[in-house]
Amino acid sequence: MRDLPMEVTEEVADAISSGTPVVALESSIIAQGLPQPENIVTAVAAEGEIRNQGAIPATIAIIDGVIRIGLNPDEIEMLGSGIELPKAGRAELPLILTAGITAATSVSATMICSNLAGIRVFATGGIGGVHRNVVETYDISQDLLEFCHTQIIVVASGAKAVLDLRKTYEMLETLGVSVLAYELRELPAFWSRCSGIRSSIVVDDPVDFANSLAMRRQLGMGGGILAANPIPEESEIPLSQVEAWIDEALKQASLEDITGKHVTPYLLSCLAELSEGETVRANMSLVHNNAKLAAQIATCFGKLDQ
Repeated sequence: MRDLPMEVTEEVADAISSGTPVVALESSIIAQGLPQPENIVTAVAAEGEIRNQGAIPATIAIIDGVIRIGLNPDEIEMLGSGIELPKAGRAELPLILTAGITAATSVSATMICSNLAGIRVFATGGIGGVHRNVVETYDISQDLLEFCHTQIIVVASGAKAVLDLRKTYEMLETLGVSVLAYELRELPAFWSRCSGIRSSIVVDDPVDFANSLAMRRQLGMGGGILAANPIPEESEIPLSQVEAWIDEALKQASLEDITGKHVTPYLLSCLAELSEGETVRANMSLVHNNAKLAAQIATCFGKLDQ
């Protein structure tokens, strides 16, 4: 059986072996999640913020059938150039690797690849979840189940606002996933700081996330943690305004018969147009903020390991 097709950059490999903090980043946000040129600007800024906090960034993608842990600037430019690329989730990852093609990694695939490389913290914008019309479609993101399999902390501003947030958080609770809200008593709603859903666990110190993952391992529980980090106050969009835009975007998606994996990218694109770019600017801000917290958490692991 052939070896796992995975390459780790020298910088990231040296950091992992020496105990230097490392933070993983997904590539789907570059290839599918944000428009040009904001996608590349956001990716570069997130890596820069992680370095500012004393950690090493490791953006992950599949390049020619090889898991790449850490990308160079040219590869980030390629992913964000507008060429059509598949998105690799848990289900698609094995076939994409065996087919030898290039793909962006979603949250679930990035969790898997990060864990394989020994990276314990991953920063993203928002996770996938339960879709609003789930009773008709049974459309639930692979991301939620991945939290049951993979031991990693995912720092995100909750689930994407186009989803059914209440059902998403309820399902995470049912699956036994630790959802820890950072600083606020309510769980975040992606572009809005508060969702109206009260959090049962609130932490005020990044070390609490690292301690919680370590304790899950000691208990033999497996699985990961969602670090629910609200968007910065100066960048948030009122939830009432977001909901009005989402209602309109959902109507347009229904008229155009958008279904399955195409729904979320379509809605995000539609919302960017309806908001005149406000949702894109908010998305850029929350990704940057999540990268900062993720680096702080990763630094805490270094202290715990001493």
